[in-house]
Amino acid sequence: MERMLDTKLTIKRAAFLDRDGVINRKRPEGQYVTRWEEMQFLPGVPEAIALLTKAGFYVFAVSNQRCVTKGLLTTDELESIHARMLRELETKGAFITGVYYCPHDTEPPCGCRKPAPGMLLRAAREHEIDLKKSWMFGDSDSDIEAGRRAGCRTVRVMNGDPAGSGGADLSARTLLDAVHQVLALEG
Repeated sequence: MERMLDTKLTIKRAAFLDRDGVINRKRPEGQYVTRWEEMQFLPGVPEAIALLTKAGFYVFAVSNQRCVTKGLLTTDELESIHARMLRELETKGAFITGVYYCPHDTEPPCGCRKPAPGMLLRAAREHEIDLKKSWMFGDSDSDIEAGRRAGCRTVRVMNGDPAGSGGADLSARTLLDAVHQVLALEG
């Protein structure tokens, strides 16, 4: 008689969060967060990230940061802002597994700048994430398109912008509202 082994695999799922406009307040058009003092977390963000982590999601920040190519800050300065962001969130029980960013401008096109899915695909490869079980949370059409191209389900976080869902699977007023919707669907 052949013995059957329990080969239950652990499925790793992720929540990919755009940074500007989802995690922190977006600066006015054409302006960028170039100093820690300009980083303002949106209401409910630490709680939302903590809920995702508690539910078993790996949480990643994925962000277009062409301010590097424009010479407004260096990669070291950007990474310092991200390190401080992670530390500040951790003090509130909110853990982000990793931060992925694209420093390139819109031209020439690259594979990592959203709406291209490169950052999500790289995180999935490096952390063995099942993209079909994952979600992309974004406030723009390019975020939603990147999530779709990567094979994720998508949530449009409005944060006061009445622009519509942009073809996302779900839409919500805030990240915290979005997380509650996703967790209700996930059971």
